[in-house]
Amino acid sequence: MSSRIGYLALRAGLSLKSGRRHRRILADAKSPDAASEALLRRILAENADTTFGKAHGFAHITTADQYRQAVPVQTYESLRDHIERQELTGEPCLTAEQPVFYNRTSGTVAAPKDIPITKSALARIQGLQRLTAYVMARNTSMLTGKVFSITGAAIEGTMPGGTPFGSASGLLNASQGRLIRRRYVLPAELSDIADNDARYLLTGILGAADQSVTCLATANPSTLVRLMDVINQNADLVIAAVAEGRPPVGLDVGQMKTDSLLQPQPERAGELEQRRNAAGGLTYADLWPELSGVLTWTGGSCGVAVANLRPLLTDACPVYELGYLASEVTGTVNLDPHRTACVPTLGDVFFEFAPSEEWETATQTDQRGTELLTLEQLQEGRDYYVIVTTTSGLYRYDMSDIVRVTGFVGATPTLVFVQKGKGITSITGEKLHEGQVINAVTSVLGQQGLAHAFFIMLADVDRAGYSLYFEPAPDQSGLLRVSDLARQVDEHLADLNIEYKSKRASRRLNQLTVKPVVSGTGDAFRRQRVADGQRDVQFKFVHLQYRHECDFDFEGVASAGDTA
Repeated sequence: MSSRIGYLALRAGLSLKSGRRHRRILADAKSPDAASEALLRRILAENADTTFGKAHGFAHITTADQYRQAVPVQTYESLRDHIERQELTGEPCLTAEQPVFYNRTSGTVAAPKDIPITKSALARIQGLQRLTAYVMARNTSMLTGKVFSITGAAIEGTMPGGTPFGSASGLLNASQGRLIRRRYVLPAELSDIADNDARYLLTGILGAADQSVTCLATANPSTLVRLMDVINQNADLVIAAVAEGRPPVGLDVGQMKTDSLLQPQPERAGELEQRRNAAGGLTYADLWPELSGVLTWTGGSCGVAVANLRPLLTDACPVYELGYLASEVTGTVNLDPHRTACVPTLGDVFFEFAPSEEWETATQTDQRGTELLTLEQLQEGRDYYVIVTTTSGLYRYDMSDIVRVTGFVGATPTLVFVQKGKGITSITGEKLHEGQVINAVTSVLGQQGLAHAFFIMLADVDRAGYSLYFEPAPDQSGLLRVSDLARQVDEHLADLNIEYKSKRASRRLNQLTVKPVVSGTGDAFRRQRVADGQRDVQFKFVHLQYRHECDFDFEGVASAGDTA
């Protein structure tokens, strides 16, 4: 009964503001371009006196076309100096409103990207999260019990000017009101545990101890697959902790207080032991028989992880799409979880789109003459690159993401994430850049006194890892120490990319493998690409791509027995 009362109180708390926002999005969906231009005019007016605004004439721009002509497409690196100077000095470089938090993620170079978020933008992100909860409460039974939600650490450190950085989702999770926090199984401070193994183990213990979970939520489904692996690999410790009502002795949880986290539950532990013995391992269906749904990413490479997750759930438990979310932007909100109607956040982000093939061709030839499209110009079934303008100072920002139009709500297209753009791969959220691969491989080869004739790294979604195919320079094949190369490149990538480091540490990404290939492989690859239609004079070796997108058989030319 108390769970039902809590659910009704939660739904009532969500209904007023979220209901109004839901109705406003539906109203804007009838004329998305008009709503988008109104937002753009507001962003430009509010930031006309910033350094960036003055340099690009914000005060004189009244239309989206004028905005495109005045402001080139940006990347993080083109905005980095403005972002860092505003944080350090307080000067209004990008926004009149000073950012209060920076969402940290991996960048294209060694330095991470710190995405600015203002106080008002943080409130809008929280409003969108509540809108998602409102939609789920109206359309599913996910929120009738406890919520098992895994997020990143709220605050990981401070910028040179003193502003905190970390995970915005973790920050908002930690700032939830008391009524909502009582329905969460995991305490917010759990995300602050530095030791990956300890954090996963304690997460699994707390989940195993509470059988009332009806909602399982996290951005990346590979986290959930990994968590169940940890639970089963440490099943004796997990079950003993549930029985005794305390975490294992010696578990490195940092400064987190664990005295009141658990209560002894010998009967619950006995049930888990019986289920483990009967099936040879535990699943989420064993932990939470009443689990009503999983909210996570399902698109792109996450589809592989979702396929691995489904056998761990009951047959009746659906997996719902969380929406297009990134460190830079909350791009969509899922207004209908049953048919995945993910609508762009019209009141928060100004969107532009480029047809994927045209944009990639323009990028390769260093010509950005592609005509960018508005929301009302998109076509169902087509793929597009996304360029966003946010209220926190990202202007015409190239997300390097590809989305697909799946349908429409009113005149507004519904979008799903397809994959990262060319030159970027992401198996489990690491967002590895081609430049980082080139940097790592060439640096390590230089340290070993080796040269290369050709190399390419393939992202293997099925294996959840990367393979480096390497052709040594002539007369150097006998000098190659494959195991050293694999270890050192892996370590160098971790130094360059904080997300890669995190995923490797938590073992969501498997060990990098290096496979020497026979002499002439690079030339053979080039000849195939030219035969497939690429112009020889415009040919550029791609050093990073997905395995499923590469039709050249590198396994067939790998040297037998010489892998690591």
